[in-house]
Amino acid sequence: MFENLALLLFLPWFLILGVLFWMVPRQPRDTRRVVFDLVSLALALLAFLLSIHWAHAAADRGHGAMWAQILATAVGYGVFLAALGVAFVLRVRVLRPRDRTGR
Repeated sequence: MFENLALLLFLPWFLILGVLFWMVPRQPRDTRRVVFDLVSLALALLAFLLSIHWAHAAADRGHGAMWAQILATAVGYGVFLAALGVAFVLRVRVLRPRDRTGR
C-alpha cells in the first residue's frame, strides 16, 4: 500500500535536482542535449522506482514494520543520485563539441 510513499516524499526534492540537472550548464542547448537530458531524467526516475520496489520486497521485516520504508527510501535516493551523477558525467563526454576534423 505504501510502496510509493518514498516517491511522494522525494518528489519535490527530485524536481529541484531535475531542474538543476536540466539547467547546468546553460549552453549548449541543442536537440541532442534536450533529448539526452529527458532520457537521463526518465531513466533516473525509473531506476528509483525499480530500486524502491526491490528494497521494499527484500527488507527483513524482523527489524520492525517501518524498516521496509526506511530501506526503500535510502536505496532509492542513492540510486537516483547515482543515475543523475553518471548522466552528468556522460553528458560531458557524449555531447562534447566536435572539432572540424570530426573527432
